[in-house]
Amino acid sequence: MKLKSIPTVENDTLFLTKPTLADGADMWNLVNDSTLDLNSSYKYLMMCEFFSETCVVAKQQDQLVGFITAFIPPEQEDVVFIWQVGVDSSQRGKGVASKMLDELISRKACRHVRYLEATVTPSNVASESLFRRLARDHSTDCTVTTCFPAEAFPEDDHESELTYRIGPF
Repeated sequence: MKLKSIPTVENDTLFLTKPTLADGADMWNLVNDSTLDLNSSYKYLMMCEFFSETCVVAKQQDQLVGFITAFIPPEQEDVVFIWQVGVDSSQRGKGVASKMLDELISRKACRHVRYLEATVTPSNVASESLFRRLARDHSTDCTVTTCFPAEAFPEDDHESELTYRIGPF
């Protein structure tokens, strides 16, 4: 299998870059070792292969320590939707997620993006803080609306998913 050669951006001791197919398994392992919602390994491989322009991996000494999976919805070319943000427990509190978000919105693939959106459950205080900080750091707005109410989910114990919309950038 031939892997893509892509440029990297050094940020302190972190390297922030686009993922390759080889990063998909490490993303899945990072989530599997955390409290994040674990998607199928196929999802991580697919995001690396087909959405690498809008995904970010953070590496330290060649080890994956964080990632963002995201895409630009075809019907909303001015929005980048964040599917998942994962940071290894050894890197939490160091601003890795914020650095990855800044890397993402600065990319050429996001040149037409004016808004960043993500869904967050009400109990996910860390993600709420991350997206509110992004809005504050970029001196822009953060609006919160209900995306999927709890009763839309087939499970009895799933919280509502709230849309955090940050922008305009």
